[in-house]
Amino acid sequence: MEILKLWFSIVELSTTIKLKLLNEFESVENIREFVITHKNINYEDNKVLSRLTKAYDLPKLYNLLEKVEKENINMSTIGEKNYPQSLELLDDAPYTLFYKGDISRLNNSTNVAVVGSRRCTPYGKDITKIITKEMVNSNINVVSGMAKGIDCIAHKTAIDNKGYTAAVLGCGVDVVYPRENNNLYNEIISCGGCIISEFPPGTTPRPMYFPIRNRIISGLSKLIIVAEAGEKSGSLITATRALEQGKDVLAIPGSIFSAESKGTNKLIKEGAHVFTGVEDVFQILGVQRDRKNKSINSKDSIGNNNKNSRVLNEIYKVIDNNPIHIDDIMRLTNVDIKQLYELLFEMQLKDEILCLSGNFYVRVNKSI
Repeated sequence: MEILKLWFSIVELSTTIKLKLLNEFESVENIREFVITHKNINYEDNKVLSRLTKAYDLPKLYNLLEKVEKENINMSTIGEKNYPQSLELLDDAPYTLFYKGDISRLNNSTNVAVVGSRRCTPYGKDITKIITKEMVNSNINVVSGMAKGIDCIAHKTAIDNKGYTAAVLGCGVDVVYPRENNNLYNEIISCGGCIISEFPPGTTPRPMYFPIRNRIISGLSKLIIVAEAGEKSGSLITATRALEQGKDVLAIPGSIFSAESKGTNKLIKEGAHVFTGVEDVFQILGVQRDRKNKSINSKDSIGNNNKNSRVLNEIYKVIDNNPIHIDDIMRLTNVDIKQLYELLFEMQLKDEILCLSGNFYVRVNKSI
């Protein structure tokens, strides 16, 4: 049975044709039986029959099955219990998903895709961290493509905040791409997440594969958030597929002078939801936001005496809605750097300020 599933998974046929065959013959076993006993299948002038026959190379299939088992790669085919239910609704649902890790949680909670530019700006990084952290705190799964930039930040933030994240690859599930994501790849699996691909193990990344995998990212997700995207960003392909699938797209607006915001601003112009604060995510999803009490116990607080309270007030006055560097905070408040770091950390725990990329700090906007 596993050999037949593997055979049908690697046949070089479109997803549409595979699903059509399954619908007509009802099972992979019946398809194989028909291929063996008949000389002709009335699809594309025998091209389908030819490809099915060519792929049924038992030595090759057994070698691939051995590789799958040796590397702890799992298979989930459409209709099976752990196959993501949201994908079954797609007209071009993948017949097979190869995966490492825990795929079952994709059926047990709300999934949201976070995608964006590989050449993201500090603004894109910071807003991605804020959104992702709030989502995993409310038990929302984070789906992305493990590409450089926004994708990696979304995965890493989910892991750092003990959330679930799934990465959908445009190559074999056993191929780490880009190579520098090796640690992240292993972290996703070891922290209870999942690596997914519809491509057979060993498949190397090719440009044509990434648009194909993007339909899975959007298909898994109830909402697609585009953090930053250039005019020709692959994230726009994901957003387009999401709209075709009837999914909501939420775009984060950016500066008109930023090349990495041209795509998101265009999405908004064309009718995507505009991000104005984290609450937008929960309103679109119809999910209750979990506002955890992050105040710290007075016995653990380093700011529980009058002197520190006065210093905290001075720091808070200096930090406003415009990001300010720690060097400028130190200069304006005349606070020792060691104490300043401690007090800034306390203020972050209380959700009074945020630390942005590059050691900049900003006051928390309660609407975010």
